[in-house]
Amino acid sequence: MRLFDGNELVIASHNAGKILEIGALLEPFGVKVMSAGDLNLDEPEETEDTFVGNARIKAHAAAVASGRPALSDDSGLSVDALGGAPGVYTADWAETPAGRDFGMAMGTVWDKCEEIDAGFPRAAQFNCTLCLAWPDGHDEVFEGIVHGQLVWPMRGAHGFGFDPMFQPDGETETFGEMDPKRKHDMSHRADAFAKLVAGCFAGR
Repeated sequence: MRLFDGNELVIASHNAGKILEIGALLEPFGVKVMSAGDLNLDEPEETEDTFVGNARIKAHAAAVASGRPALSDDSGLSVDALGGAPGVYTADWAETPAGRDFGMAMGTVWDKCEEIDAGFPRAAQFNCTLCLAWPDGHDEVFEGIVHGQLVWPMRGAHGFGFDPMFQPDGETETFGEMDPKRKHDMSHRADAFAKLVAGCFAGR
């Protein structure tokens, strides 16, 4: 396991929500964080069919282009009744000619469950894969997951993406209803970050 011993880290994303969450999680380590958008880096094409594969594509592209270590996050919602969909295509389900519409995407997920008369609870997981890559080609990968179920209608105005339709196991609120700090403490991203910190940031 390679320790992160630098002072600057590129977040290989243009997603404002992800950048905010990741920045908050890294703040205690005194690392200067910049996004791929800040550096005007192109977004590479995500051609893999796994979270790990796409996380590696994004992290390595940003590390090579910037000459700095880069951290990527490939995450998504996997619904058991839909064979794991939308999975790595989670963001694609929200694409419209006018930009991403996650309200529409959540409706699509629920409608597809209705079409096949999926049973209840409608089990789902949020998955997060983090890849920390260095310009020399080395990387470390960490995976996090949180289990829960889909709810409808969607509830809550916090969070982003599919948060308003996802209720974690053992909770009565969706991620969209929760106080952001409470969500961060239990999320798939927090799970992956705890592993990243233990592996690469220990002792900072």
